Amino acid sequence: MRNPARQGTGEQDGGVIAVTRALSLMEAFAVGEATLSLAELSRRAGMHKTTALRLARTLALSQYMVQADDGQWRLGPAAGWLGARYQAGFDVNNVVEPALHQLVKETGESASFYVREGDIRSCVARVEGPQSVRHNVRIGERLPLNKGAPGRVILAFSGAKGEPYESIRERGCHISMGEREAEVSSVAAPVFGLNWRLLGSMCISGPSSRLTKAKLDKHAKHVIRAANQLSYALAGDRSATTPAAVSRWHPG
Repeated sequence: MRNPARQGTGEQDGGVIAVTRALSLMEAFAVGEATLSLAELSRRAGMHKTTALRLARTLALSQYMVQADDGQWRLGPAAGWLGARYQAGFDVNNVVEPALHQLVKETGESASFYVREGDIRSCVARVEGPQSVRHNVRIGERLPLNKGAPGRVILAFSGAKGEPYESIRERGCHISMGEREAEVSSVAAPVFGLNWRLLGSMCISGPSSRLTKAKLDKHAKHVIRAANQLSYALAGDRSATTPAAVSRWHPG
């Protein structure tokens, strides 16, 4: 689907309209879609069919798009080569750590990123908050999956059955108060990687005396937004394949 962030981008914003439209055309393909008709390309990219055809033919000259014998269009090999070069030079920490810093700035609490390692979760990135009293976790520390918000979220979006996992998937995050460690509260949301495969969970945590239920409900929106933005950075732009559960939040 067309990336909303590109809409309205033109020369007045320091961009080049033709380049922006060409990128919108390539971004029209959703994950798993091999081909699209010219009519569908133009509809998704929000441009006239003649403009879409001119841009598609221009992209085809450099093999970024290819037209099949039946007239359908698909992404070309050059698009794949570009993605491969991006992945070869990609360091996830260059994206995760800035996202954690921003979350700390918004909430004032320490932020962490956890991944699953078998039956446990491991903290692979962390940014400490400015508070003198805070929840201490070391990078590399291994913790249980079934206790605490980050682990519960990983289990939920890995397909765990029953409660609380059904509710976690519905709400898009999980709040934990004293579940793994007495007097420690946290709220976590899922982060997805390429092809919207679950990568891990992002959370904030701190003492329950400061992180009350009301505060956690308030911060949950920031955590979900940060997890969404990180997912888009790791997996690509928002599309029809974006998991719906990470797009909404209502206090329980």
